[in-house]
Amino acid sequence: MSRLVIKLGTGVLSRSGGRALDTAQFRRIAREVAALHSTGTECLLVSSAAIAAGVRVLGFTHRPDDLPGKQACAATGQPELMRLYAASFRQHGLHAAQLLLTHGDIDSRMRRTNAKNTLERLLAAGPVVPVINENDSVAVEELRFGDNDRLSAEVAHLVRADRLIILTSVDGLQDSDGNRIKEVRDIAAAAQLVRPDKGEESVGGMKTKLEAVEFAISFGIPCAILDGRKPGQIAASLAGGDVGTRFPISPKKRRR
Repeated sequence: MSRLVIKLGTGVLSRSGGRALDTAQFRRIAREVAALHSTGTECLLVSSAAIAAGVRVLGFTHRPDDLPGKQACAATGQPELMRLYAASFRQHGLHAAQLLLTHGDIDSRMRRTNAKNTLERLLAAGPVVPVINENDSVAVEELRFGDNDRLSAEVAHLVRADRLIILTSVDGLQDSDGNRIKEVRDIAAAAQLVRPDKGEESVGGMKTKLEAVEFAISFGIPCAILDGRKPGQIAASLAGGDVGTRFPISPKKRRR
């Protein structure tokens, strides 16, 4: 049995410029995760898009720029986000479990242990897919710096995942000319090549994704950045296909 952490960005799960959730995407992702689960792969999702859901719920015409507005959207959008996950996974006999974390939960030894124990118990329960999000309604860091990317790496380390996959709305890591970079072994060098732009709904952009990858790799967890809008990318990546950008682990960094 293997253990996989999948991070889903707002651009993967939303439509209309990050102002509403894309129901079709939830159904497809649930179908792909269910297929992995049926082969014995334990999947944990680190999911953004609560703010996008809240924009629609509150009837706003655009995503708020102010912090209280973003937090209000997150507070009203998180239940809608989980409703879609629960309904989508239920079609495959799976249950979605919500876990909201902050940096305080990760930094505190006691709360970190509690989070780990909760996740381990959920995974041992059987047909359960934990869905983890930063507690956007109170966590200033996530709303300003896109730390759901970093959170996914923290979760991968917490549960000793075998792989971290970051799904975004572009075809992996791209160089300054927009060409896909198939494999990266030197993250510092790759960071100098990537384009600085990001989508309207994005918080962290590619910079925070590379930082998350670097963190995960330091603990011996191989990573991949894939286009989450394209079907079949996760399975193709796990099978060694030429998709997205892979970040392999050198032999000296492999966990024993």
